[in-house]
Amino acid sequence: MLVQGDATGDVTLLDWTKEYIKKEKNKPGEVFVGLVHRLDRVTSGVIVLARTSKALTRLNAAFKERQIQKTYWAVVQERPKDLEGRLVHHLIKDSKANKSRPCKAGRSKAKEAILRYSLKRSLERYHLLEVHPVTGRHHQIRCQLSAIGCPIKGDIKYGFPRPNEDKSIHLHARSLRFPHPTNKEAIFVEALPPMGDRIWKLLSDHLA
Repeated sequence: MLVQGDATGDVTLLDWTKEYIKKEKNKPGEVFVGLVHRLDRVTSGVIVLARTSKALTRLNAAFKERQIQKTYWAVVQERPKDLEGRLVHHLIKDSKANKSRPCKAGRSKAKEAILRYSLKRSLERYHLLEVHPVTGRHHQIRCQLSAIGCPIKGDIKYGFPRPNEDKSIHLHARSLRFPHPTNKEAIFVEALPPMGDRIWKLLSDHLA
C-alpha cells in the first residue's frame, strides 16, 4: 500500500487510516492524521502516524534529532564480506529515476549516509541482515547494501537480477523505539515480516 499519494491515484495508508479512525471513533468531520516518516511501497513493516498536529511536530523533531531507533531486516543473496560493519557513503538522489546513487564526498547536493549492519542468519542461498540506519536518506539501505555487492532480494532497481513475484522487495521495517510525543515515555513497536513468504519465514522463525 502507498503511504502517501502519487500519480497512480491508488488508495494510501493515510486515506485508509483516516477512514478507519472516522468509523472506529465515530468522529464527525475531517480526521487529522500526520505523516511522520515513510516506507517505500515495495517494503513492509512498522510505520508511525500522528493523531494530532502537536504530536506530528514533536515526532518530526525527534526524527530530525535522531532520537528514533530504527531496525530493519533485509534478505540478500550475497553474503557480506564482514559479518558486521558500519557503512558510510555519500549519496545523490536522481529524482527522474527515483533512485539514489553513491558519489564522491563533496559533490553538490550529495548527502552522507551511515548505517550499521550485522548478519543474523543464513540459508543455503539467502542471508538475513539486521540493519540500523543512523541517517535517513532516500533509499539509503537499498543503495548502500547494493554498493557493497549485496542488493536486496527482489530489488531490481538496485541490482538484484530478478523481481519478486508480487513486486515487493525483501526489506522489512522490523521495529521503532521513540519517546512518546507528550509524556516522553519510551514507545517500542515491532512487526513480523510477511510470514506467508517462505524465505521470510525460514530466515526469521527463530528470531521472531
